[in-house]
Amino acid sequence: MSIKKKRIVIVGATSSIAEHCARAWVTNADVDLTLIGRDQEKLDGVAADLRVRSPRSDVRTVIGDFVNPTRIEEQVDAIQAEGTVDLVLIAHGNLPDQAACQTTLSVCEQALHVNAVSPVMYAEAFVRGMEQVDHGTLAVIGSVAGDRGRKSNYVYGAAKGLVERYAQGLQHRLAKTRVKVVLIKPGPTQTPMTVAMGAAYARMARVEDVAGTIVAGIAAGKPVVYAPGKWAVIMLVIRNLPRFVFNKMDI
Repeated sequence: MSIKKKRIVIVGATSSIAEHCARAWVTNADVDLTLIGRDQEKLDGVAADLRVRSPRSDVRTVIGDFVNPTRIEEQVDAIQAEGTVDLVLIAHGNLPDQAACQTTLSVCEQALHVNAVSPVMYAEAFVRGMEQVDHGTLAVIGSVAGDRGRKSNYVYGAAKGLVERYAQGLQHRLAKTRVKVVLIKPGPTQTPMTVAMGAAYARMARVEDVAGTIVAGIAAGKPVVYAPGKWAVIMLVIRNLPRFVFNKMDI
């Protein structure tokens, strides 16, 4: 008798953190994995790597529309019509240039949409099906940047702050169900998105370690996962700094 494979969907599957989470999942067990992204060539590369790591896992790719709410809804409905989804990881986003966001409104709008509006639309579409069957885990990647607005990245931080408030509300809405919502807050991580940061890059957490913390946190059903865990303490301090102290800091 065949054993049902855990069904996992990753939105933004070509991001470095998402890819390493997928590697951890296929290493731990044979899974049914759907990878959603915008670049077919990159998706194919990620999928090929995962198939080598876990030949008995099912890995498929889907080109996603991250902007149009109607197409997002149709795509998610089609995925859920194929069977119950056990886990969804929403991982897409980018790190915008703060100065460009301040001078060019189209850049500001794109940053807010990619990092906040689009993840929320995907989450809302997936959680509808999970709520109907009273099963599943929805994990969404926010950021420590959403904990307190800072001059160096406040547009990005505002987007991630929106994701945090959304996740909190969703957790409240689903508190009496068996559906779990996990908010993930990575700190600065060594990824292609941060490689241009020079000397600061070397001090960032390894993406493999961040992914390991995320996978373990999701498995434990934690409502909030800081990755690495030290950022829970760091951001607790930053959130509670008096304004007159915070305003003197160059962060």
